[in-house]
Amino acid sequence: MYLAVLAPLSAPDEVSHFITAYRLANTIMGQPAADENGHVYIRTQDAFVLDTDLAPGESLAAQEESKDTQVLGQTLTEHTYRKIHDTGLWGTGEEEMETTVKPPVETTPLAYLPQALGIVLGRLLGFGGLGLLYLGRFGNLLFFTAASWYAMKRLPFGKEVLFGVALLPMTLHLAASFSYDAIILCLSFVFTAVTLQLTYGAGDVRKRDVALMAAVMGVLGPCKMIYGVLLGLCLLVPVKKFGNRRNWVLSAAAVLGVYAAAMILVNSQTIVQYAAETESFVGWAGESGYTFEWVVHNPIKTLRIFYNTLLEKGDYYHLTMMGNWLGNLDQVLDVPYLLILAMTFVLFFLAMKKPGGETVYLTGSRRAWTLFLCAACAGAAMLSMFIAWTPASSKIVMGVQGRYFLPILPVFLMALKNNWIVLTKNRDRELLYFLVCVNGYVLLRLFSIVSIRI
Repeated sequence: MYLAVLAPLSAPDEVSHFITAYRLANTIMGQPAADENGHVYIRTQDAFVLDTDLAPGESLAAQEESKDTQVLGQTLTEHTYRKIHDTGLWGTGEEEMETTVKPPVETTPLAYLPQALGIVLGRLLGFGGLGLLYLGRFGNLLFFTAASWYAMKRLPFGKEVLFGVALLPMTLHLAASFSYDAIILCLSFVFTAVTLQLTYGAGDVRKRDVALMAAVMGVLGPCKMIYGVLLGLCLLVPVKKFGNRRNWVLSAAAVLGVYAAAMILVNSQTIVQYAAETESFVGWAGESGYTFEWVVHNPIKTLRIFYNTLLEKGDYYHLTMMGNWLGNLDQVLDVPYLLILAMTFVLFFLAMKKPGGETVYLTGSRRAWTLFLCAACAGAAMLSMFIAWTPASSKIVMGVQGRYFLPILPVFLMALKNNWIVLTKNRDRELLYFLVCVNGYVLLRLFSIVSIRI
Protein backbone atom coordinates (compact mmCIF):
# COMPACT_ATOMS: atom_id res chain seq x y z
CA MET A 1 0.00 0.00 0.00
CA TYR A 2 2.90 2.39 0.65
CA LEU A 3 4.02 1.62 -2.90
CA ALA A 4 0.74 3.01 -4.24
CA VAL A 5 -0.11 5.83 -1.81
CA LEU A 6 3.38 7.38 -1.78
CA ALA A 7 3.88 7.83 -5.51
CA PRO A 8 7.07 6.81 -7.34
CA LEU A 9 10.13 9.05 -6.83
CA SER A 10 8.70 10.50 -3.60
CA ALA A 11 11.19 8.83 -1.22
CA PRO A 12 14.44 10.57 -0.16
CA ASP A 13 16.90 10.69 -3.10
CA GLU A 14 14.69 8.27 -5.03
CA VAL A 15 15.33 10.03 -8.35
CA SER A 16 19.05 9.23 -8.17
CA HIS A 17 18.28 5.65 -7.16
CA PHE A 18 15.89 5.29 -10.11
CA ILE A 19 18.50 6.61 -12.54
CA THR A 20 21.09 4.20 -11.11
CA ALA A 21 18.75 1.23 -11.49
CA TYR A 22 17.90 2.36 -15.03
CA ARG A 23 21.62 2.42 -15.88
CA LEU A 24 22.01 -1.15 -14.63
CA ALA A 25 18.90 -2.21 -16.56
CA ASN A 26 20.47 -0.83 -19.74
CA THR A 27 23.57 -2.94 -19.10
CA ILE A 28 21.52 -6.08 -18.43
CA MET A 29 19.68 -5.56 -21.73
CA GLY A 30 22.96 -5.14 -23.61
CA GLN A 31 22.40 -1.46 -24.36
CA PRO A 32 24.66 1.56 -23.72
CA ALA A 33 24.28 2.54 -20.07
CA ALA A 34 25.53 6.14 -20.29
CA ASP A 35 27.27 8.55 -22.66
CA GLU A 36 30.88 9.74 -22.44
CA ASN A 37 29.88 12.34 -19.84
CA GLY A 38 28.30 9.75 -17.57
CA HIS A 39 24.75 10.86 -18.36
CA VAL A 40 22.44 7.86 -18.19
CA TYR A 41 20.34 6.81 -21.19
CA ILE A 42 16.60 6.52 -20.65
CA ARG A 43 13.78 5.95 -23.12
CA THR A 44 12.26 9.16 -24.47
CA GLN A 45 8.82 7.83 -23.55
CA ASP A 46 9.97 7.62 -19.90
CA ALA A 47 11.33 11.18 -19.75
CA PHE A 48 8.03 12.62 -18.48
CA VAL A 49 8.68 11.18 -15.01
CA LEU A 50 11.64 13.58 -14.76
CA ASP A 51 9.62 16.54 -16.06
CA THR A 52 5.89 16.36 -15.44
CA ASP A 53 5.29 19.15 -17.97
CA LEU A 54 6.05 16.60 -20.68
CA ALA A 55 3.64 14.05 -22.11
CA PRO A 56 4.78 10.43 -22.61
CA GLY A 57 6.94 10.38 -25.75
CA GLU A 58 8.00 14.05 -25.59
CA SER A 59 11.75 14.57 -25.41
CA LEU A 60 13.48 15.86 -22.31
CA ALA A 61 16.13 17.33 -24.63
CA ALA A 62 17.79 20.29 -22.89
CA GLN A 63 14.91 20.93 -20.47
CA GLU A 64 16.94 19.86 -17.43
CA GLU A 65 19.80 22.23 -18.25
CA SER A 66 17.60 25.26 -18.95
CA LYS A 67 15.28 24.98 -15.94
CA ASP A 68 14.57 23.08 -12.74
CA THR A 69 12.25 20.35 -13.92
CA GLN A 70 9.39 19.12 -11.75
CA VAL A 71 10.07 15.46 -11.08
CA LEU A 72 7.07 13.21 -10.56
CA GLY A 73 6.44 12.61 -6.86
CA GLN A 74 9.08 15.01 -5.51
CA THR A 75 6.25 17.03 -4.00
CA LEU A 76 3.13 14.92 -3.62
CA THR A 77 -0.02 16.78 -4.61
CA GLU A 78 -3.39 16.02 -6.15
CA HIS A 79 -1.74 16.70 -9.53
CA THR A 80 0.61 13.76 -8.91
CA TYR A 81 -2.28 11.32 -8.53
CA ARG A 82 -4.04 12.85 -11.54
CA LYS A 83 -0.89 12.53 -13.68
CA ILE A 84 -0.54 8.86 -12.73
CA HIS A 85 -4.23 8.17 -13.41
CA ASP A 86 -4.26 9.93 -16.78
CA THR A 87 -0.97 8.44 -18.01
CA GLY A 88 -1.46 4.78 -17.13
CA LEU A 89 1.10 2.00 -17.06
CA TRP A 90 1.47 1.14 -20.74
CA GLY A 91 4.06 2.63 -23.06
CA THR A 92 3.96 4.22 -26.50
CA GLY A 93 5.90 1.38 -28.13
CA GLU A 94 8.83 3.63 -29.05
CA GLU A 95 12.35 2.66 -27.95
CA GLU A 96 14.23 5.87 -28.80
CA MET A 97 16.80 6.76 -26.11
CA GLU A 98 18.08 10.06 -24.74
CA THR A 99 20.18 11.12 -21.76
CA THR A 100 19.33 12.77 -18.46
CA VAL A 101 21.61 14.96 -16.36
CA LYS A 102 20.11 13.55 -13.17
CA PRO A 103 23.13 11.95 -11.45
CA PRO A 104 23.26 8.24 -10.57
CA VAL A 105 24.59 6.91 -7.27
CA GLU A 106 28.13 5.58 -7.55
CA THR A 107 28.12 2.39 -5.53
CA THR A 108 27.97 -1.36 -6.05
CA PRO A 109 25.46 -2.25 -8.79
CA LEU A 110 24.33 -5.22 -6.70
CA ALA A 111 22.39 -2.79 -4.50
CA TYR A 112 20.17 -2.03 -7.49
CA LEU A 113 19.74 -5.48 -8.99
CA PRO A 114 16.13 -6.08 -7.77
CA GLN A 115 15.03 -2.64 -9.00
CA ALA A 116 16.85 -3.05 -12.33
CA LEU A 117 15.26 -6.45 -12.94
CA GLY A 118 11.86 -4.85 -12.42
CA ILE A 119 12.71 -2.19 -15.01
CA VAL A 120 13.94 -4.84 -17.44
CA LEU A 121 10.72 -6.83 -17.00
CA GLY A 122 8.66 -3.70 -17.58
CA ARG A 123 10.50 -2.84 -20.77
CA LEU A 124 10.11 -6.37 -22.10
CA LEU A 125 6.37 -6.27 -21.36
CA GLY A 126 5.93 -2.95 -23.13
CA PHE A 127 5.24 -0.83 -20.05
CA GLY A 128 5.77 2.91 -20.03
CA GLY A 129 7.61 5.04 -17.50
CA LEU A 130 5.06 4.53 -14.72
CA GLY A 131 5.02 0.78 -15.30
CA LEU A 132 8.80 0.70 -14.95
CA LEU A 133 8.64 2.72 -11.76
CA TYR A 134 6.10 0.44 -10.12
CA LEU A 135 7.78 -2.80 -11.22
CA GLY A 136 11.18 -1.53 -10.08
CA ARG A 137 9.75 -0.57 -6.71
CA PHE A 138 7.99 -3.91 -6.44
CA GLY A 139 11.26 -5.74 -7.15
CA ASN A 140 12.91 -3.86 -4.30
CA LEU A 141 9.98 -4.58 -1.97
CA LEU A 142 9.99 -8.26 -2.93
CA PHE A 143 13.70 -8.61 -2.12
CA PHE A 144 13.28 -6.73 1.16
CA THR A 145 10.38 -8.97 2.17
CA ALA A 146 12.21 -12.20 1.30
CA ALA A 147 15.44 -11.16 3.04
CA SER A 148 13.61 -9.92 6.15
CA TRP A 149 11.63 -13.18 6.32
CA TYR A 150 14.89 -15.13 6.10
CA ALA A 151 16.39 -12.99 8.86
CA MET A 152 13.41 -13.64 11.16
CA LYS A 153 13.62 -17.34 10.37
CA ARG A 154 17.27 -17.50 11.45
CA LEU A 155 17.04 -15.32 14.54
CA PRO A 156 17.37 -17.37 17.75
CA PHE A 157 15.41 -14.69 19.62
CA GLY A 158 13.95 -11.25 19.00
CA LYS A 159 11.85 -12.20 15.97
CA GLU A 160 9.02 -9.98 17.14
CA VAL A 161 11.45 -7.06 17.56
CA LEU A 162 12.69 -7.37 13.98
CA PHE A 163 9.10 -7.69 12.75
CA GLY A 164 8.17 -4.55 14.66
CA VAL A 165 11.02 -2.54 13.13
CA ALA A 166 10.05 -3.84 9.68
CA LEU A 167 6.52 -2.49 10.24
CA LEU A 168 7.59 1.09 10.98
CA PRO A 169 6.24 3.62 8.46
CA MET A 170 9.74 4.77 7.46
CA THR A 171 10.91 1.19 6.94
CA LEU A 172 7.93 0.34 4.74
CA HIS A 173 8.25 3.61 2.81
CA LEU A 174 11.90 2.85 1.98
CA ALA A 175 11.19 -0.81 1.21
CA ALA A 176 8.53 0.19 -1.33
CA SER A 177 10.81 2.63 -3.16
CA PHE A 178 13.88 2.52 -5.44
CA SER A 179 16.13 3.44 -2.52
CA TYR A 180 19.10 1.21 -1.78
CA ASP A 181 18.26 1.80 1.88
CA ALA A 182 15.85 -1.13 1.50
CA ILE A 183 18.79 -3.37 0.56
CA ILE A 184 20.89 -1.96 3.38
CA LEU A 185 18.11 -2.58 5.89
CA CYS A 186 17.30 -6.17 4.98
CA LEU A 187 20.95 -7.20 4.58
CA SER A 188 21.73 -5.67 7.99
CA PHE A 189 18.86 -7.72 9.40
CA VAL A 190 20.25 -10.87 7.76
CA PHE A 191 23.79 -10.26 9.01
CA THR A 192 22.53 -9.62 12.54
CA ALA A 193 20.36 -12.75 12.46
CA VAL A 194 23.14 -15.01 11.19
CA THR A 195 25.69 -13.84 13.75
CA LEU A 196 23.21 -14.20 16.62
CA GLN A 197 22.17 -17.67 15.48
CA LEU A 198 25.80 -18.76 15.25
CA THR A 199 26.38 -17.31 18.72
CA TYR A 200 23.39 -18.88 20.48
CA GLY A 201 22.39 -21.76 18.18
CA ALA A 202 23.29 -25.39 18.78
CA GLY A 203 25.24 -26.08 15.59
CA ASP A 204 28.78 -25.20 14.58
CA VAL A 205 29.73 -22.57 12.03
CA ARG A 206 29.56 -23.97 8.49
CA LYS A 207 31.37 -22.81 5.37
CA ARG A 208 28.11 -21.59 3.88
CA ASP A 209 27.51 -19.42 6.96
CA VAL A 210 30.87 -17.75 6.45
CA ALA A 211 30.17 -17.38 2.72
CA LEU A 212 26.80 -15.79 3.47
CA MET A 213 28.28 -13.29 5.92
CA ALA A 214 31.03 -12.42 3.44
CA ALA A 215 28.54 -11.96 0.60
CA VAL A 216 26.27 -9.76 2.71
CA MET A 217 29.17 -7.55 3.78
CA GLY A 218 30.45 -7.43 0.21
CA VAL A 219 27.19 -5.75 -0.82
CA LEU A 220 26.37 -3.85 2.37
CA GLY A 221 29.77 -2.26 2.97
CA PRO A 222 30.18 -0.30 -0.27
CA CYS A 223 26.64 1.10 -0.02
CA LYS A 224 27.38 2.90 3.23
CA MET A 225 30.74 2.37 4.86
CA ILE A 226 29.41 3.10 8.34
CA TYR A 227 27.67 -0.28 8.49
CA GLY A 228 31.02 -2.03 8.35
CA VAL A 229 30.82 -1.60 12.14
CA LEU A 230 28.39 -4.53 12.10
CA LEU A 231 31.39 -6.77 11.42
CA GLY A 232 31.99 -6.49 15.15
CA LEU A 233 28.98 -8.74 15.73
CA CYS A 234 31.10 -11.63 14.44
CA LEU A 235 33.15 -11.37 17.64
CA LEU A 236 30.09 -12.56 19.57
CA VAL A 237 30.46 -16.02 18.03
CA PRO A 238 32.53 -18.33 20.31
CA VAL A 239 35.78 -19.59 18.81
CA LYS A 240 34.79 -23.19 19.67
CA LYS A 241 31.92 -22.93 17.16
CA PHE A 242 34.57 -22.85 14.40
CA GLY A 243 36.22 -26.07 15.57
CA ASN A 244 39.59 -24.48 16.30
CA ARG A 245 41.33 -21.10 16.26
CA ARG A 246 42.76 -21.67 12.78
CA ASN A 247 39.28 -22.01 11.30
CA TRP A 248 38.21 -18.91 13.21
CA VAL A 249 41.10 -16.89 11.76
CA LEU A 250 40.41 -18.15 8.23
CA SER A 251 36.70 -17.36 8.53
CA ALA A 252 37.38 -13.89 9.89
CA ALA A 253 39.89 -13.27 7.11
CA ALA A 254 37.37 -14.38 4.49
CA VAL A 255 34.59 -12.07 5.71
CA LEU A 256 36.92 -9.14 6.31
CA GLY A 257 38.74 -9.77 3.03
CA VAL A 258 35.56 -9.69 0.95
CA TYR A 259 34.45 -6.52 2.72
CA ALA A 260 37.84 -4.86 2.16
CA ALA A 261 37.97 -5.94 -1.49
CA ALA A 262 34.49 -4.55 -2.14
CA MET A 263 35.43 -1.28 -0.47
CA ILE A 264 38.59 -0.97 -2.56
CA LEU A 265 36.77 -1.74 -5.80
CA VAL A 266 33.90 0.67 -5.18
CA ASN A 267 34.93 3.32 -2.65
CA SER A 268 38.73 3.56 -2.79
CA GLN A 269 38.74 7.02 -4.40
CA THR A 270 36.24 8.38 -1.89
CA ILE A 271 38.20 7.01 1.07
CA VAL A 272 41.49 8.44 -0.21
CA GLN A 273 39.86 11.79 -0.95
CA TYR A 274 38.41 12.26 2.52
CA ALA A 275 41.48 10.88 4.29
CA ALA A 276 44.01 12.99 2.39
CA GLU A 277 42.26 16.33 1.88
CA THR A 278 43.41 19.27 3.98
CA GLU A 279 40.62 21.55 2.76
CA SER A 280 37.02 20.81 1.86
CA PHE A 281 34.15 22.71 0.29
CA VAL A 282 30.49 22.09 1.10
CA GLY A 283 28.65 22.81 -2.12
CA TRP A 284 25.12 23.24 -0.75
CA ALA A 285 26.34 25.80 1.83
CA GLY A 286 28.82 27.54 -0.49
CA GLU A 287 31.58 27.53 2.12
CA SER A 288 34.44 25.45 3.48
CA GLY A 289 33.81 22.41 5.64
CA TYR A 290 35.51 20.13 8.11
CA THR A 291 38.12 17.54 7.16
CA PHE A 292 39.32 14.27 8.65
CA GLU A 293 42.61 15.98 9.45
CA TRP A 294 40.74 18.63 11.45
CA VAL A 295 38.91 15.92 13.39
CA VAL A 296 42.18 14.16 14.26
CA HIS A 297 43.76 17.38 15.50
CA ASN A 298 40.65 18.60 17.35
CA PRO A 299 39.08 15.57 19.08
CA ILE A 300 37.66 17.55 22.02
CA LYS A 301 36.00 20.13 19.76
CA THR A 302 34.63 17.32 17.60
CA LEU A 303 33.10 15.55 20.60
CA ARG A 304 31.59 18.84 21.79
CA ILE A 305 29.97 19.37 18.39
CA PHE A 306 28.64 15.80 18.44
CA TYR A 307 27.25 16.33 21.95
CA ASN A 308 25.55 19.59 20.93
CA THR A 309 24.13 17.80 17.90
CA LEU A 310 22.53 15.11 20.04
CA LEU A 311 21.01 17.73 22.33
CA GLU A 312 19.59 19.75 19.44
CA LYS A 313 18.81 17.02 16.91
CA GLY A 314 18.05 13.98 19.08
CA ASP A 315 14.28 14.35 18.75
CA TYR A 316 14.63 14.89 14.98
CA TYR A 317 16.61 11.65 14.65
CA HIS A 318 13.94 9.79 16.59
CA LEU A 319 11.07 11.22 14.57
CA THR A 320 12.66 10.66 11.16
CA MET A 321 13.71 7.14 12.12
CA MET A 322 10.15 6.16 12.99
CA GLY A 323 8.58 7.92 10.01
CA ASN A 324 7.17 11.18 11.35
CA TRP A 325 7.72 12.83 7.94
CA LEU A 326 7.34 10.68 4.86
CA GLY A 327 7.83 11.40 1.18
CA ASN A 328 10.99 13.43 0.64
CA LEU A 329 10.93 14.34 4.37
CA ASP A 330 7.85 16.42 3.53
CA GLN A 331 6.58 17.97 6.76
CA VAL A 332 3.06 18.13 5.34
CA LEU A 333 3.06 14.32 5.00
CA ASP A 334 3.35 13.82 8.73
CA VAL A 335 2.40 11.13 11.20
CA PRO A 336 0.93 12.46 14.48
CA TYR A 337 3.48 12.60 17.29
CA LEU A 338 1.15 10.61 19.56
CA LEU A 339 1.40 7.66 17.15
CA ILE A 340 5.18 8.03 16.92
CA LEU A 341 5.34 7.88 20.71
CA ALA A 342 2.98 4.87 20.79
CA MET A 343 5.07 2.97 18.23
CA THR A 344 8.19 3.71 20.25
CA PHE A 345 6.63 2.15 23.35
CA VAL A 346 5.44 -0.81 21.26
CA LEU A 347 9.02 -1.52 20.15
CA PHE A 348 10.19 -1.22 23.74
CA PHE A 349 7.52 -3.65 24.98
CA LEU A 350 8.32 -6.11 22.18
CA ALA A 351 11.94 -6.12 23.33
CA MET A 352 11.21 -6.73 27.01
CA LYS A 353 11.16 -10.05 28.84
CA LYS A 354 7.70 -11.55 29.30
CA PRO A 355 6.00 -14.75 30.57
CA GLY A 356 6.23 -17.61 28.12
CA GLY A 357 8.74 -15.67 26.07
CA GLU A 358 12.31 -16.42 25.09
CA THR A 359 14.79 -17.23 27.82
CA VAL A 360 17.88 -16.63 25.67
CA TYR A 361 19.01 -13.05 25.11
CA LEU A 362 22.08 -10.83 25.10
CA THR A 363 23.65 -10.53 28.54
CA GLY A 364 26.83 -9.34 30.21
CA SER A 365 29.80 -8.62 27.98
CA ARG A 366 27.88 -9.55 24.84
CA ARG A 367 25.22 -6.98 25.63
CA ALA A 368 27.86 -4.36 26.39
CA TRP A 369 29.72 -5.10 23.14
CA THR A 370 26.50 -4.92 21.11
CA LEU A 371 25.54 -1.57 22.63
CA PHE A 372 29.06 -0.30 21.95
CA LEU A 373 28.76 -1.32 18.29
CA CYS A 374 25.42 0.47 18.01
CA ALA A 375 26.95 3.62 19.48
CA ALA A 376 29.96 3.27 17.17
CA CYS A 377 27.72 2.93 14.12
CA ALA A 378 25.72 6.00 15.12
CA GLY A 379 28.98 7.87 15.71
CA ALA A 380 30.28 6.79 12.30
CA ALA A 381 27.10 8.12 10.68
CA MET A 382 27.61 11.47 12.36
CA LEU A 383 31.31 11.55 11.50
CA SER A 384 30.68 10.82 7.83
CA MET A 385 28.17 13.67 7.50
CA PHE A 386 30.35 15.95 9.63
CA ILE A 387 33.11 15.65 7.04
CA ALA A 388 30.99 15.42 3.89
CA TRP A 389 28.03 17.73 4.56
CA THR A 390 28.69 20.12 7.46
CA PRO A 391 29.96 23.68 6.79
CA ALA A 392 32.63 25.06 9.10
CA SER A 393 30.25 27.76 10.36
CA SER A 394 27.86 25.14 11.79
CA LYS A 395 28.15 24.16 15.43
CA ILE A 396 26.20 20.95 14.94
CA VAL A 397 26.47 18.06 12.47
CA MET A 398 24.29 18.58 9.40
CA GLY A 399 22.72 16.02 7.08
CA VAL A 400 22.17 13.07 9.43
CA GLN A 401 18.69 11.53 9.21
CA GLY A 402 17.00 9.09 11.54
CA ARG A 403 16.69 6.42 8.84
CA TYR A 404 20.46 5.92 9.05
CA PHE A 405 19.92 4.25 12.44
CA LEU A 406 17.27 1.75 11.30
CA PRO A 407 19.77 -1.03 10.38
CA ILE A 408 21.05 -1.17 13.97
CA LEU A 409 17.69 -0.60 15.68
CA PRO A 410 16.68 -4.30 15.98
CA VAL A 411 19.90 -5.44 17.63
CA PHE A 412 19.90 -2.35 19.85
CA LEU A 413 16.42 -3.21 21.10
CA MET A 414 17.40 -6.86 21.59
CA ALA A 415 20.27 -5.72 23.80
CA LEU A 416 17.81 -3.92 26.09
CA LYS A 417 16.11 -7.11 27.29
CA ASN A 418 16.96 -7.76 30.94
CA ASN A 419 15.76 -9.29 34.20
CA TRP A 420 14.92 -5.94 35.80
CA ILE A 421 11.99 -5.02 33.55
CA VAL A 422 9.60 -7.93 33.02
CA LEU A 423 6.12 -7.61 31.55
CA THR A 424 3.32 -9.46 33.34
CA LYS A 425 1.64 -10.64 30.11
CA ASN A 426 2.82 -11.54 26.63
CA ARG A 427 1.01 -9.16 24.28
CA ASP A 428 3.34 -9.44 21.28
CA ARG A 429 0.58 -10.45 18.87
CA GLU A 430 -1.64 -7.53 19.89
CA LEU A 431 1.28 -5.09 19.73
CA LEU A 432 2.20 -6.17 16.20
CA TYR A 433 -1.44 -5.93 15.16
CA PHE A 434 -1.46 -2.40 16.57
CA LEU A 435 1.47 -1.49 14.29
CA VAL A 436 -0.46 -2.86 11.31
CA CYS A 437 -3.47 -0.72 12.26
CA VAL A 438 -1.25 2.35 12.67
CA ASN A 439 0.07 1.84 9.15
CA GLY A 440 -3.49 1.59 7.87
CA TYR A 441 -4.34 4.90 9.50
CA VAL A 442 -1.12 6.51 8.22
CA LEU A 443 -1.89 5.46 4.65
CA LEU A 444 -5.45 6.82 4.82
CA ARG A 445 -4.16 10.06 6.34
CA LEU A 446 -1.46 10.51 3.70
CA PHE A 447 -3.85 9.71 0.85
CA SER A 448 -6.37 12.26 2.11
CA ILE A 449 -3.68 14.93 2.55
CA VAL A 450 -2.25 14.43 -0.94
CA SER A 451 -5.72 14.29 -2.52
CA ILE A 452 -6.61 17.80 -1.32
CA ARG A 453 -3.14 19.30 -1.66
CA ILE A 454 -2.87 21.64 -4.65
